[in-house]
Amino acid sequence: MKTRDLQKLYLEFFSSKGHAILPSSSLIPENDPTVLFTTAGMHPLVPFLLGNPHPAGKRVASIQKCIRTPDIEEVGDEVHLTFFEMLGNWSLGDYFKEDAIKMSYEFLTSKKYLGLAKEKLAVTCFAGDKDCPKDTESEKIWLSLGIPKERIAFLPKADNWWGPAGLTGPCGPDTEMFYWAGKEQPPKKFSPKDKQWVEIWNDVFMQYNKTPEGKYIPLKQKNVDTGMGLERTSAILQGKSSVYETDLLQPIISRISQLSKNPNTTSERIVTDHLRAAVFILAENIPPSNVEHGYVLRKLIRRALRHSRLLGMEESFSQLATLIINQYSQQYPELSKNKSFILEELSKEEEKFRTALEKGTRIFEREAQILKGKIISGKIVFDLYQSYGFPLEMTKELAREKKLKIDEQGFNDLLKQHQELSKKGAEKKFSSGLADQSLATRRLHTATHLLHQALRIVLGAHVQQKGSNITSERLRFDFSNNEKLSEKQLKKIESLVNKNISQAIEITYKELPLDQARKTGALHFFDQKYPEKVRVYSIGSFSKEFCTGPHVENTAQLGKFRILKEEAVSSGVRRIKAVLE
Repeated sequence: MKTRDLQKLYLEFFSSKGHAILPSSSLIPENDPTVLFTTAGMHPLVPFLLGNPHPAGKRVASIQKCIRTPDIEEVGDEVHLTFFEMLGNWSLGDYFKEDAIKMSYEFLTSKKYLGLAKEKLAVTCFAGDKDCPKDTESEKIWLSLGIPKERIAFLPKADNWWGPAGLTGPCGPDTEMFYWAGKEQPPKKFSPKDKQWVEIWNDVFMQYNKTPEGKYIPLKQKNVDTGMGLERTSAILQGKSSVYETDLLQPIISRISQLSKNPNTTSERIVTDHLRAAVFILAENIPPSNVEHGYVLRKLIRRALRHSRLLGMEESFSQLATLIINQYSQQYPELSKNKSFILEELSKEEEKFRTALEKGTRIFEREAQILKGKIISGKIVFDLYQSYGFPLEMTKELAREKKLKIDEQGFNDLLKQHQELSKKGAEKKFSSGLADQSLATRRLHTATHLLHQALRIVLGAHVQQKGSNITSERLRFDFSNNEKLSEKQLKKIESLVNKNISQAIEITYKELPLDQARKTGALHFFDQKYPEKVRVYSIGSFSKEFCTGPHVENTAQLGKFRILKEEAVSSGVRRIKAVLE
């Protein structure tokens, strides 16, 4: 089965079960400062998982593009990817365990849909602890569907529990589905540690709210949050042992293999994955940089470039990026729309990497001159790796030419320390999924609507939101504009926002069909996909935008608006940082 056929079947199935189909949201989560990227399909549903009514109803499904980096060191094996597409369906206070499990099982095994062999399925359930009892309810449902007891494993929180996103919030046990990918018959007893059992689906039962005191209180609205990795499921359906052999990734990795003078499967996979992820991040108009989204992007590009050098590839990434754009543009038109930006930024980053390599080489030559036959310390080797992107193999090759040895163990020790610190930071940054719903955050989010309209009034209708990041302390708003704003313009914008705050304007919203919502003149992104029903928020007659929330009820709740800083983000994009006092 082709990958796009799998997508079509999935959406048809859940549509037949009363789910509204939602389009994929941006890779950059709106109003969620806890994560850099959308790591799961639930991110765009944050307000609705917390109880706000969704315009599309209580049952929704989507195919969401995602970026995850905590497992970046695993990329290159059979299943791990940095960029992936996630098939998901949600119950927002509607059905719960029984219906969720039965729908998952039907889609997996029905001849009308995936038709997977029932005897090759296995599942895990939550083992239970002091916070939540053993999930025998899910076990009973699986047993009633014909999954034998020896194919059901009970695992602890580390394996079969989702959330909470932060220190507090919705969470609960999950049940995960595995499929036997081995060529021989599966063993009678299921062991999750056997890597031939591949996880393909996860049903999360969000039935508790973790309090600041660490207590787990039953939620009034119980949700179901499910996820099926598109690439992993495609590999199973296509009889492939690796996600890189599926129909969407094969053309990319085949081209890289053709260009490789020193073939290496792991490096070819890393280049494929990282370049694909970079193309999708660039399509969000995010340029490489040394902070936040741009930092992750730069690391992905440079890691791909390092491995392309190991492969002996001489072709620039532009041609490979074009292949990726052509492969995915029908599904994600933003790729073709932003093609020029994608190729230009890739080209600039390649040039910067070459410059870094030249600087690193000069440093190596200087150290080699000083050492004269001695061992190059692990710290120097690591500094070359970390600061200049020198792969270990390149440093070893240069050392051999100078008849030097390197302290490879010292390098590995420092690298391990760095990876552990990076992983802890990534887990902290990427683990969260639920945005802050506090009054402070809602005030600042409401203020971005006033700011957006004020910018359009002062600068012109060309201004469009290009991203936002809101914490309980401040707002950060990115917008399209070519020139630096003058002090006079900033004061005028600030004054307009504060004028509307002082007028104590009520904030209202309407849920409207998409076509009708567009006719209202509400601001929205013309290149973004929207569901068939959307929410339009209005601040009197001053501001009207498509938005999911959260907001305050009246501008009088905002206080005084003050701009802290205005700066450039990238070509044609500016940024304002502001607070409410």
